[in-house]
Amino acid sequence: MRKIDTSLPGVCILEPKVFEDARGSFFESWRADVLSGLGIPAAFVQDNQSFSRGAVLRGLHYQLGRPQAKLVRVLQGEVFDVAVDVRRGSPTFGKWAGEILSRSNRRQLFVPAGFAHGFLVLSESAEFLYKCSDYYAPQEERGILWNDPRIAIDWPLRGKTPILHPRDAAYPTLDRALERDLPTYQ
Repeated sequence: MRKIDTSLPGVCILEPKVFEDARGSFFESWRADVLSGLGIPAAFVQDNQSFSRGAVLRGLHYQLGRPQAKLVRVLQGEVFDVAVDVRRGSPTFGKWAGEILSRSNRRQLFVPAGFAHGFLVLSESAEFLYKCSDYYAPQEERGILWNDPRIAIDWPLRGKTPILHPRDAAYPTLDRALERDLPTYQ
């Protein structure tokens, strides 16, 4: 597995070694000792899987008291996946990194705890898998507005209007979240 650093320290792309022949292909998508050797904590406790239609935008989500690191990948389709540093006091606070993840490129994105996460479906539909380092805790769920001008994510909307859950459309901007509760940089 190859690790590719992004512009945000701790956020990285993982590219598996793929073995292909006339029958198809095979690759290891997760292996604790390999990830640990790459400096990525591998103590995942929960897998989540979602199916989304084209132009669906999910996020930007994070958990406050029980932050989750995530290892995410696409099983079917293509998405633009984003991590945003929301750790108060971090040198990269409010910065984002994005990557296209797809079934064909087999790339994964590691999103450390303390980062908000979201994605936009670029294909007709997408099946998305999240490995999480802590359990989902609804009382700890928080979010940042997907189109906050301070963060200025360059979503590849391709002329489409994103389809949002009402909760995602109502999240506060980063500045408003600062007035409330954001994780502290460690």
